[in-house]
Amino acid sequence: MEYKSASFAILGLLGLLFWALEYWKVLKTPELVAPTNLKVGGANMLRGMVFLLGVAGWLLISYSMTGPRKALKFIPSNIEVNDIFFVVDVSRSMLADDMQPNRLEVAKEKLREFAKLRPTARVGVIIFSEKVFTMLPLTTDPTLVDKILSDIQVGFLGSGTNIGDGLALAVARAQDSKTKNKVVILLTDGVNNVGKVTPIQAAELAKENDIRVYTITLGTRSDAKIPVGKGMFGTQYQTIPGGSFDLKTMKEISDMTNGKSYMADSEESLKEILGEIQSLEKTEIKSANQVVYDELFHKYLLWGVLLLAGCELTRRNLLKEVS
Repeated sequence: MEYKSASFAILGLLGLLFWALEYWKVLKTPELVAPTNLKVGGANMLRGMVFLLGVAGWLLISYSMTGPRKALKFIPSNIEVNDIFFVVDVSRSMLADDMQPNRLEVAKEKLREFAKLRPTARVGVIIFSEKVFTMLPLTTDPTLVDKILSDIQVGFLGSGTNIGDGLALAVARAQDSKTKNKVVILLTDGVNNVGKVTPIQAAELAKENDIRVYTITLGTRSDAKIPVGKGMFGTQYQTIPGGSFDLKTMKEISDMTNGKSYMADSEESLKEILGEIQSLEKTEIKSANQVVYDELFHKYLLWGVLLLAGCELTRRNLLKEVS
């Protein structure tokens, strides 16, 4: 037997106390419990029995207020058991306007949508440019994940594209996890040009730790513009050549780690890619954490009310009492 709110029994006991005081008219006379002028006889014996009947009714009501219930069965439910790291390029080229408003904002929006569909997964966020930084270790807090993804900005990790160190950091963060299914989603629009660890070396580390890496290359093969500052006539832009990415290395990384390599040249294509990854990485286990209960409170409440009703009817019809 389980109880949803055992402390609520106090309310029923208080009701019993006030009812008993009223029953014996203690609130109206100085005597306690039994008045001194109480005469022994059939009527008074009946009155005592009716009192006990009322006490039993109030005790049943008090018990019902604790919310007694009995577990009947357990219903298996599916719980996701994935660890997912987003590794996001924040180099200046991610401000390119070939996606609107720019590559980074589109990536952030779609990653937020992806994370909202995985509320029970553990998600971490790593960003990289010249340097790498863990914005969020693995967490199951979807609100925090959403906030951190929305806060990603370009500009405070230097210039350059350090894909190797970014992926290696994700591997280091994930390798101590006991979760069997570990995934990295790597988004970049450039070519690795700085760092201590090459992308292939980082992929080897991921492979050794059974971490799948999905690579997503952002951008188009056409020239694009990035803002470089304000001038006399408004925002000034720098043109960057189209196709400034390394699809070959991205495919090697994904192939080595049993992942998959993609190229996203629009907001819609990025959405479709993340949707495919979503379906590929649907690992769940059954957990018996849903319980079906037989709620018993109404039975005790019904019997308590019936006893009290019988008590009050007897007082008025046989004992001729009027409150």
